[in-house]
Amino acid sequence: MGMFSQPIKTLDDLFVHTLQDIYYAENQITKALPTMIEKASDPQLKQGFETHLNETRNQITRLEQVFKMHGQEVKGVTCAAMDGILEEAKEVMGDVEDAEVLDAAMLSSAQAVEHYEITRYGTLIALAKQLGRSDCAQVLSQTLEEEKATDKKLTDLAESRVNRKAA
Repeated sequence: MGMFSQPIKTLDDLFVHTLQDIYYAENQITKALPTMIEKASDPQLKQGFETHLNETRNQITRLEQVFKMHGQEVKGVTCAAMDGILEEAKEVMGDVEDAEVLDAAMLSSAQAVEHYEITRYGTLIALAKQLGRSDCAQVLSQTLEEEKATDKKLTDLAESRVNRKAA
């Protein structure tokens, strides 16, 4: 059984486990973002983190909707990947003294989070479709599009100002 809450024997089990994984991850992100908002010195980066915190709260609500649509209890399972990404971000933030370099470091960490989320939502959508749950896939697709848009905004912000200021 390993670290999973229950054995994964079917594609449906995998879908539910992945849903629980990203639910945990999104909740961890809502705990990490306030610190990043507080530490950001670039006003656009600070605003981006604030926007992402609000989006993440909405995404959690959508995940809860998908759990219910799929007849499952709303719960998370520990996501070692997200815990690792956020722990690394915390370590890097603690090691950087220059405010502009700190902004670049936090932005880089935020993109690692986005990329993980994009992979998870893409997987969930594919699994939902395979299971004949186009209703769940449609709800999850809204979040995937938001995650991709956030990643693009972070890239644009890094390239247009944050990384330049840090250099």
